[in-house]
Amino acid sequence: MPKLYLLGGENVSKRTAQEINQRAFQDAGATPVVLVFPWARVSFDSTHKKRQTVFDYFMSLGAGTVEFIEYSESKQAIAQKIATSNLIYLTGGLVTALVERLKKMEVDTLLRSYSGVIVGRSAGALVLCKKCVLTKRHSKRVTVIDGLGLTDFTLKAHYKPQNDDTLILLSKQQLIYAVPARSALVYENGKLSVINKIYLFENGVKHDLSL
Repeated sequence: MPKLYLLGGENVSKRTAQEINQRAFQDAGATPVVLVFPWARVSFDSTHKKRQTVFDYFMSLGAGTVEFIEYSESKQAIAQKIATSNLIYLTGGLVTALVERLKKMEVDTLLRSYSGVIVGRSAGALVLCKKCVLTKRHSKRVTVIDGLGLTDFTLKAHYKPQNDDTLILLSKQQLIYAVPARSALVYENGKLSVINKIYLFENGVKHDLSL
């Protein structure tokens, strides 16, 4: 079972959650082999600059190598790269696209049996959970979709207090962990720990887990 870092969000260019990523990299061992899935983007075009930013960032954190998985690769090639990596990184972007692509290429099955560290940022964090709470900017509209189920709980990434009314109502049906940007929920062998501010919405009540 992998150790999961569920990161609520980060400005990668500004490295606003560097201390969280540093902890994940340390857990993955000295000079880890890092494997990045950039599949949460609607298009795979024009990604060179962003990939270079991620590559430079992760190398500065002590990565031995940083590889990117292409959607065009075979399932066998992807499985081999996963098996030889120490840390897998799932980027932010479109949650529905990432879930669909990971399932279509059967990566969800490979991740469940993975024994390294997985860092999910934003969409990448959401898809690792049983349920994903999606809210629209400047709107109270909410959608709950199925994730990959590597955890047994529901997650809201990029949490901001203006989402409270929606999450309080929704929490009467299910527990919801709300993770702001620059915060992370760490999940290992069924146990949870928090880095920075994390909130739990339960039975219509909001709890601050960092207190």
